[in-house]
Amino acid sequence: MPHYTSYDDAELAYRVLEARTGDGAARPPLICLAGGPGRDAAYLGDLGGLDSHRALIIPDSRGTGGSPPAAEPSGYSFPGLAEDLEALRAHLGLERFALLAHDAAAATAQAYAAAHPERLTHLVLVCPGARMQGELPQDAREIFEARATEPWWPDAYVAVQLLPDTTDMDEVRQLLLQAAPMAYGRWDEPQRAHAASEGEQLGPVPRAGFWQGVDEAARRAVLVRLREVPCPVLVVTGDRDAVTGMRAGELVAESFPHGRVRPLHGVGHYPWVDEPELFRPVVEEFLDAP
Repeated sequence: MPHYTSYDDAELAYRVLEARTGDGAARPPLICLAGGPGRDAAYLGDLGGLDSHRALIIPDSRGTGGSPPAAEPSGYSFPGLAEDLEALRAHLGLERFALLAHDAAAATAQAYAAAHPERLTHLVLVCPGARMQGELPQDAREIFEARATEPWWPDAYVAVQLLPDTTDMDEVRQLLLQAAPMAYGRWDEPQRAHAASEGEQLGPVPRAGFWQGVDEAARRAVLVRLREVPCPVLVVTGDRDAVTGMRAGELVAESFPHGRVRPLHGVGHYPWVDEPELFRPVVEEFLDAP
């Protein structure tokens, strides 16, 4: 696994999925950030085949995958992770690049866009929350409650109630698996296999540190700078996403001058797992646009 040296001399890991078809050499690579927060980037897989025509560069954030823990707690915060991304860009020799971020990593991507707007050609945010926007829309709860007739729902409901007050990591992992169906458009074998790895992929320390050290003034300053980001921004949402919902994505898109939302039908929080043949063309078309 290759490594790069970040701003504090930490040696951080990343993996490269080379383009699987011959025309990939003509397309620039896509850097992909995992969410969680603090989740091993292995859960991204190949993002539903996005490596068909372009290389995917997938870094392991501090304390996950092949990257060592942060020397200071601030290294886990999303502004710190944004500076790790800038170090990766410099290491790769990319003057400008396209960026995709899933879930909580959308906060890292927004912090990066605010600090280094000239570096991005395209930005794709997949199922983001709106904590950066200072709002917690309720439509995710409505989506969850609308699925109450599905057989997994009673167990998932219990898990959702227990998770906020559970500290034992073994219990947390069990509850996450119990609640997992709410994150997918349906609960078939691909979704079950994908969900089975979540508990072991979460790093509790990186997860706890992700939102630390960012005060209200800093959050607002990021939002102000997002209004000056020149690149096009695509926000992908799923109408069955009971984790972040759809309204959060709309709020995120509204934070950018060139942001737009693309809702996907029958899709949950992991659209490349639920409907890869729907998700991939939407992202590819966006990335191929000038």
